[in-house]
Parts: sequence; C-alpha cells; structure tokens
Amino acid sequence: MLPNKMITLSQRLKKQQDQNTTNSRISIRDKLLIKEVQEMLLPTNCTVSYDNVNDLSSFMLIVKPIEGYWQGGKFRFAIEVPEEYNMVPPKVKCLTKLWHPNINESGEVCLSLLRQHSVDGLGWSPIRKLNDVVWGLHDLFTDLLNFDDPLNPDAADMYYNSKEVFHKKVCEYVNMYGRD
Repeated sequence: MLPNKMITLSQRLKKQQDQNTTNSRISIRDKLLIKEVQEMLLPTNCTVSYDNVNDLSSFMLIVKPIEGYWQGGKFRFAIEVPEEYNMVPPKVKCLTKLWHPNINESGEVCLSLLRQHSVDGLGWSPIRKLNDVVWGLHDLFTDLLNFDDPLNPDAADMYYNSKEVFHKKVCEYVNMYGRD
C-alpha cells in the first residue's frame, strides 16, 4: 500500500520540480524522506504511521518496550520533519504521559541526536537519518537512559534514591497512560 503512494508522491515531486525549479528546499526534503522511508528498518517493537501518506514529513512513532522499566507500555511520539531537513533535526514530542528521566511530563524529549549543537558531540548532523531518530527514541527505553543529565530531574532523583519507588511510579504511569 505505502510503496504505491510513495511512487505517486515521487511523480508529483518530479512534476513540481519540472514546473518550478526554484522550490528546491522543499523538494530536497521530500526526496530525502521518500528515500529514507523506503530504507527504514524499524525495531520489531516499533511502528510508524502517517495520517497522510502523501506527506512523509509528519508521522507517528509507537514504541512498545519489551524489556526494562517501561515493558508493556505503548508510547506515542509525534515527529515533524521541518523544511530545512536534513540540515536541522526533526521535532519530536512524546504524546504519552510517562515517568522518565529523559522525557518530561509535557512531552519534551532529551536526546542528543535531536539537538543541532550538543555538548557530547553526538548531536544532529546532515549525515543522520530518520532511522537514527527512531532507534534513538526506541533506545531511550533501554540503552540510552541518562540519569546524569535528566530532563526530568525528579525521575532521576527518585531512581537514585530508590529504584523500587522509581519502578512503582513508572508502572503507575504505564498503567494510567501507556496502555491501549
């Protein structure tokens, strides 16, 4: 289903470019997105959906952790790819309320690769792709947890003071907000 729609979008972009060669910034982003979406390799516990398959710049990522503190939850991330992509990173917001050191309760996400300039040198660069963003968000539930520089310091403090209390709070949030 999706590949046929992408061919249609690809044909539309080619026609648009032929008619108006000055609109190269948007066309570059859209061409990159077509290629990246076709090549994307998702973790087995992640899904991507588009409200409009002709607009690949806005999509939903769902992560369902199969291990760790958030196991059994379902977490939705809205991802918006700006016109300046790939020079600037996508904008990401977590739509599921959760208790996490790197995601605050308003949905902001702290992940180095989503920053143009990061202290650790692992920030966004034009060689990064949407696949990196998907895997980075996936890994926030396992490998990339950062309790040392948290966006939600209360969650990090709770983890350091009592992992048992932290785990109970995470489970409480998962049961209230992270289920189907």
